[in-house]
Amino acid sequence: MTILNADLHCHSTVSDGTLAPEALAERAKANGVELWSLTDHDEVGGQHRAAAAAHALGLPYLSGVEISVTFAGLTVHIVGLGVDPDDPQLMQGLAHTRGGRERRAREMADQLAAVGIRGAFEGALKYVGNPELISRTHFARFLVEAGVCHDTHEVFRRFLTEGKPGYVEHHWATLGDAVRWITQAGGIAVIAHPARYAHPNPTQEYALFAEFAAHGGRAVEVVTGSHSSAEAVRYADMALEFGLAASRGSDFHSPDESHTDLGALPYLDGRLTPVWELLAHRIQH
Repeated sequence: MTILNADLHCHSTVSDGTLAPEALAERAKANGVELWSLTDHDEVGGQHRAAAAAHALGLPYLSGVEISVTFAGLTVHIVGLGVDPDDPQLMQGLAHTRGGRERRAREMADQLAAVGIRGAFEGALKYVGNPELISRTHFARFLVEAGVCHDTHEVFRRFLTEGKPGYVEHHWATLGDAVRWITQAGGIAVIAHPARYAHPNPTQEYALFAEFAAHGGRAVEVVTGSHSSAEAVRYADMALEFGLAASRGSDFHSPDESHTDLGALPYLDGRLTPVWELLAHRIQH
């Protein structure tokens, strides 16, 4: 097993992060990251910038994306690593997945207006360059700026989650579609931060892993910014049970909002096959 300070999950201003791809590359390098990937939500528009910035810094780079999937009524995220960002089917699939975000955002704003918070759509839009990519994170930043909540963590306790004002369900890509787009584009599909999904029972989580593997998914994020050490052990065991490789990524969005900085994660369990060993031919040096 190659011990590596890899950080293969983070977000830039191209989706819902607050730093540009170039600034993320610099932060990753400064923090001792030895292999980096930018994985914006449903968008590969920052990939060439990220790769160029990493190359200029001598930082090995893997192209990436994080695809929103609806599975058994839950939103699940699938990271694609080592994809060709110019692959036509991947780009077409991502464009279709993004397509419903603006309509959903307007419905979210209507719900917030109904509880007395006006101007949320325009307020959220200030934080995003492209209405196609407007997300709950942008609404959360607006609610903090407007003084409704102290920080984004409070926002997600009071708003924008199921059963709270501003939550609008959205049907994303299917699990099979996401894995297929990634695989056809030369990449490997990874289940992102599995502990974050509110499965109603262990059977449904098992079904997610089984169906993911059946579609050709090959890895799971074991060590990530939102996993406790106990959860890392649990998903290391599940990786071994399902024959999946292991990934590692901070899910960094912003210096002000993220619990875990780029490059600050524990190392992978030595029993596991790191996903980068399967992607050696896709790493850009």
